Amino acid sequence: RFRKPPMEQEDQSEVEEVFVRRNLPGTKLKDLYAWPPQQLDEMESSLATQEYIQQLVRQNPADVSALVSLPEGVDEKLWQYEHLRQFCLELNDLAVALEPECTATTCPEMKATDEWLYLCAAHKAPQECNAISYIFHTLDGAASFLNNDKLFPNRSSILESSAPKLPSIARRVYRIFAHSYFHHRTVFEEFEKRTHLCQRFHAFSVQFDAVPQNMLVIPASALSS
Repeated sequence: RFRKPPMEQEDQSEVEEVFVRRNLPGTKLKDLYAWPPQQLDEMESSLATQEYIQQLVRQNPADVSALVSLPEGVDEKLWQYEHLRQFCLELNDLAVALEPECTATTCPEMKATDEWLYLCAAHKAPQECNAISYIFHTLDGAASFLNNDKLFPNRSSILESSAPKLPSIARRVYRIFAHSYFHHRTVFEEFEKRTHLCQRFHAFSVQFDAVPQNMLVIPASALSS
């Protein structure tokens, strides 16, 4: 943030405050994102939808309704796409938190309860992976897919041919939540208390039919604020 000098001497009593909307090198953690919030229609960046979602997350990650509700005038598929990108970004933090206790020895299979065994799609033919490998394979695959400039050539609209592929990514990503909830409850609850990420993902999935209801195996009551 800086103060813009007046153009003429007689106007020195009127000082315009200008905000630089980026974190400069050396910015302290407590001073990150220290600029006023904007409405989505005020944002001029080509990444406006992403920036708006991240602004909402910083303001209050527990305000799930505000986070997932489709803003007026925004393409629904673009809104879903940008949310999936944000979910994957934040899920990397959960994956790192799981690493100390979710190992090839403790979790040789990717499960959510004994009823659900998930096969990893990162191979030529889907096969079993230990859980932590499955998690990182899934996040790597989602990042590769969502950053594919042939499928998603810009960040202002979604190709009709690419949109139907989004639910597949959502289903695979949800399995990370499911495994951590049923097999690493303490890690899950500590992460969820801070981020409300699974609660947000659940609400997103219900609103946009991203994951079938019968696959949302984490009780909604466990995700309430």
